[in-house]
Amino acid sequence: MLPDSRFGPLRPTAACVIALAALVAAPLARAVAPFVIKDIRVEGLQRTDPGSVFAALPFRIGDSYNDEKGAAALRALFATGLFKDVRVEIEGQVVIVIVDERAIIANVNFVGLKEFDKEPLTKSLRDAGIGEGLPFDKALVDRAEQEIKRQYLSRSLYGAEVVTTVTPLERNRVNVTFTMTEGEAARIKDIRITGNKVFSESTLLGLMELTPSGWFTWYSKSDRYSRSKLNSDLEKIRAYYQDRGYLEFAIASAQVTISPDKQTISIAITVHEGQPYTVTSVRLDGDYLGKEKEFESMVQIRPGQPYSSQAVTSTAKRFSDLFGLYGYAFARVEPRPVIDRKKGQVAIVFNAEPQRRVYVRHIEIAGNTRTRDEVIRREFRQLEGGWYDGGLIKLSKERVERLGFFKDVEVETNEVAGSPDEVDLIVTVTEKATGNLMVGAGYSNAEKLTLTASVKQENAFGSGNYLGFEINTSKYQRTAVLSTVDPYFTVDGISRAVDLYYRTSRPYNSLGTSYDLKTPGASVRFGLPVTEYDTVFIGGGVERTEISTSVGVPLSYQNYAVLYGAKSNSFPFTLGWARDARDSVLTPTAGHYERINVEYAPLGDVRYVRYNLQYQQYWSLPARMSVGVNTELGLGHGLAGKPFPVFKNFYGGGLGTVRTFEQNSLGTVDPTGAYIGGAKRFNINTELYFPVPGTGNDKSLRIFAFADAGNVWAEYQGISLSSLRSSVGLGLSWISPVGPLKLSYGKPIGAKPNDRIQRFQFQIGTAF
Repeated sequence: MLPDSRFGPLRPTAACVIALAALVAAPLARAVAPFVIKDIRVEGLQRTDPGSVFAALPFRIGDSYNDEKGAAALRALFATGLFKDVRVEIEGQVVIVIVDERAIIANVNFVGLKEFDKEPLTKSLRDAGIGEGLPFDKALVDRAEQEIKRQYLSRSLYGAEVVTTVTPLERNRVNVTFTMTEGEAARIKDIRITGNKVFSESTLLGLMELTPSGWFTWYSKSDRYSRSKLNSDLEKIRAYYQDRGYLEFAIASAQVTISPDKQTISIAITVHEGQPYTVTSVRLDGDYLGKEKEFESMVQIRPGQPYSSQAVTSTAKRFSDLFGLYGYAFARVEPRPVIDRKKGQVAIVFNAEPQRRVYVRHIEIAGNTRTRDEVIRREFRQLEGGWYDGGLIKLSKERVERLGFFKDVEVETNEVAGSPDEVDLIVTVTEKATGNLMVGAGYSNAEKLTLTASVKQENAFGSGNYLGFEINTSKYQRTAVLSTVDPYFTVDGISRAVDLYYRTSRPYNSLGTSYDLKTPGASVRFGLPVTEYDTVFIGGGVERTEISTSVGVPLSYQNYAVLYGAKSNSFPFTLGWARDARDSVLTPTAGHYERINVEYAPLGDVRYVRYNLQYQQYWSLPARMSVGVNTELGLGHGLAGKPFPVFKNFYGGGLGTVRTFEQNSLGTVDPTGAYIGGAKRFNINTELYFPVPGTGNDKSLRIFAFADAGNVWAEYQGISLSSLRSSVGLGLSWISPVGPLKLSYGKPIGAKPNDRIQRFQFQIGTAF
């Protein structure tokens, strides 16, 4: 397989050579009377094992030989693909097989290759019979050369040239070298649309993925012509008209012109709009299993509305899905418009044939080169041997997608030959990189350049388990955390997460002195699935906190150490709940996410309760825009007459809370000048996403405007809206190869004189 295509039927060429050689060689072979073979000799072999020749021959010593067997021997030996010439001679009762071996390919090399990756191209050529150690076949090499040229054309490299050089080596070997002169890609100079009266040219051009060259086409490559992309764009224009009543809209012509120097392309599209149609009635015909009322409730178009192909298609799909819920996998739903051109009206008739109810025989997994089958199968709610259930199959597909291990998940239904009441489900996945490298940085006068990093593998060794290591190299906050999560610790889907961590805190101190707050610990928690979207978490842990007594320790830490000891042990228990109903984890545009977590420590030297609540909501907007709101509330309270431990405080400021304020700089400031956070935290973040001009429907690169507000308060303070810090700004979001990247530049609003400002911030691996 070459990039974006397949070679096509290369092997029939070899078959034609075999047949032709057999037909030519047979008349040349001297007709002989049948005899008993006393010996068989093979001549001309250099590398091929003689056993391969004898295995292909249709006769053995002691067998009777005749002309038919001789011709069969020629065909069989040519079919091996090892020889370019084969002869059979007879000396008395001895059969002599004389072969001329094909040259063997020693190496396949590429010169000037830039547009395609070498490894996939090498694999594609090998799959087509051109690779190291394979017999050399000039016909295959010539066809491969033409296919590579065609691939360059598909990427707008119309001036690309491919020259194949075959270099003979000793021992009947050859080197095959493909030399590419790629040149520059042809760019779309202009796209013109004529014949449109109802909608402007700019509106229709805005629907297309192909665009003339512009500021961002270096990234999107949308100015590179492709026949498949143009056809897709024409379908978008057609759908746009047909969704607005123009049932008989048609593309009259689409002409593509390339300049003489093969560097620029012009596209001219002519459309025929036709007249708009209004729906007068919607009728159901056929067999609806006696559930007409249920099907009628799913109709997406109503009388009096303009005709909409999208609504008609959506209705037909809903009907098919509903039939699928009742086990009818092959139900046929055909929408048929009845047109009255004089009145500009149309009646829509949905004709349904449910066919037959079926069972699912097997569920087959394909495409998972890394992930184990069981990781995918355990997400399926449709069971083998059960009735076909379209709803369960859809849910199963969504669950596999939510794993985050695959770029694409497709489920196909195949009929079982000879069993009209059975089907097989073919689940085809496309693996994607599941490792994540997170890097964060910021600059301030106090810490200069600070770095954080983590390495995570969401699908360790293809097991579906999570494995991560996080480290913070900040001058004042150093952390090392090792985490692992087994999402199917039990067969019932109960997950288990284990964390081992060691934290050293050295909060910024205006006096210039430093101190350490060391916290080693470990925890384990279990997740119990309640519904398909809800999970309850329970767990426990143990940790030890040591407050150093060196000079410069913040007064609040000194007071806590004097009253309750510099070293303390705690045994926190956790209870939580989470629901994730977003349409995407990385680039959500609709849906919501909720999380509640309670950390309760009734035993040990440190006793407290800590609450975390989070809510996210996303809405899709016109023009490929979307808006997201994230709200978080944290509350801490001491138990057994003790205050909330200062080293369990919440922190605010920076990415994830209130941008443009330095990381962890909000909240209570100790008399020594250290930022020690607080027992209460609230923040709300709003982001409005815009598509980057020239990137089409690409969601991996987006511009956003943000507005943040929040703060941190001590335990004895109330949450005051008047004391909130806020900021506004712009940013860039990019799903990079190493994880989600966010750049932001903002302006603080209502900042106080002592607030620490950091206008530019970036991080890889954060969601908000």
